[in-house]
Amino acid sequence: MYTATSFNLTKPLCDVTMPAKAFAWRPLDRAAGDLEGQLYRGFRDRILDGTLPAGDRLPSSRDLAVALGVARSTVVQAYERLKADGYLLAQAGSATRVAAIGAGPLPLLLKPAAGLSEPVRQPAPSRLFEPGVPDLADFPHAGWARYLGARARSLRIHDLGYGEADGLPELREAILEHVAKTRGVLARPEQVMIVPSTRAAINLLIRVLMRPGDPTGGVAWMEEPGYPTAQALLREAGARIVPVPCDEAGIDVAKAAGPPPRLIYVTPSHQYPTGVTMSLQRRLALLDAAQAHGAVVIEDDYDSEFQYGSRPIAALQGIDRNGLVAYLGTFSKIFAPGVRVAYAIVPVRWLEAFSAALQLQGAVVPIHIQAALADFMRDGRLRGYIRKMKALYAARMAASVAALEQHCGDALQIGAGAGGLQLATWFRDPRVDDRAVAESLKANGFAMQPMARFHLGRARPGLVFGIARVAPATVQTHVAALADIMRRSRPSV
Repeated sequence: MYTATSFNLTKPLCDVTMPAKAFAWRPLDRAAGDLEGQLYRGFRDRILDGTLPAGDRLPSSRDLAVALGVARSTVVQAYERLKADGYLLAQAGSATRVAAIGAGPLPLLLKPAAGLSEPVRQPAPSRLFEPGVPDLADFPHAGWARYLGARARSLRIHDLGYGEADGLPELREAILEHVAKTRGVLARPEQVMIVPSTRAAINLLIRVLMRPGDPTGGVAWMEEPGYPTAQALLREAGARIVPVPCDEAGIDVAKAAGPPPRLIYVTPSHQYPTGVTMSLQRRLALLDAAQAHGAVVIEDDYDSEFQYGSRPIAALQGIDRNGLVAYLGTFSKIFAPGVRVAYAIVPVRWLEAFSAALQLQGAVVPIHIQAALADFMRDGRLRGYIRKMKALYAARMAASVAALEQHCGDALQIGAGAGGLQLATWFRDPRVDDRAVAESLKANGFAMQPMARFHLGRARPGLVFGIARVAPATVQTHVAALADIMRRSRPSV
């Protein structure tokens, strides 16, 4: 039994005319908590199914809060999420209205963290600006050791057996609670599969879904540029890869030049390596294409917690109504790579096949690590650590962007730096050999990756920087040094 506040309003809210149909949805479930999320999902679903058409005027946050009997901040936060995700439009002094879906890419803004200071720490001299590597200097070693020790000491007899191949139930529940609240993911605990890495999850999905040699089952659409490991796993499985171009709004499936896919791999929240966020229009077009072709979408949500200019846009999986999206997440960026925990949230129709493949491959995470991580999450420790690291990384990203613009702006176009641990840049001179430049820099202790590494076809030359382990106090010195190396090694750059 729960106490509910109904959305089914039958009269105008104060002096605001609002169609009663707009609120004829499921009630708010106070016992379940997360009223903001419930309100967000209710509006989102009605906008997507057309119940709330473009241009409809919404009540003010104060009026809606009074009508529903909730705190105004609950409504404000739900509205802000809907605006950030492209569902609502609002201007100062004007009413909030439903957006026309397809209004173009969402804005990406970078706001440097103010007043944030930190000790000067540097990565190993030979790995400056290495992409994809988090900073572990602030990792809560003692706290994590206590959680591990407590769980190791309390292991029961049946915990020492082979266990459930799909993962420890309490960790699966903790992960689902986390992604439901922070990413808008909709699933049941049994859909959450625990694996040692995103690589393992991608490999298992490829093995389950792809049928190499079959003209209708061996094709994969892949973001261009895209994640090299996913490219390599698809090639290894004998898939035919069709590169689909990405621009400032994300993957454009309308430009896919190849046969229908069995699988589509994307990083919509923070495209790897460019860093762009897929617009709502492109997300809906992607889901439509997957539905039309009977394809499964792999959504790799590898570091979406680190968005610096705005609240992270909700996961693609959360707006999928047809069981098309397999959602992947990892603790390697938000916690530590050495923990070796990732997860796949698999569509119901593929659960049995994925579980069988997981058991056959034996890709199992030790039970005491799973149990300790579940406790760490339930106690709020992971949430606090993510919040702390997000502030540190935001400051480092802002400092890196500023330093690159100052010292390399004549040679490089700098990406937005709106989120994540990597920063994409492109040479203004299209004749530059980015692989040669990266090799020259590597010899001098820098570890940026050439943009060519992420492309299956011809690439616009550029460099991908990792910003996680270079502190603001040292970034100016490092960037000035790399600018000098580039000038000396390539006078034309």
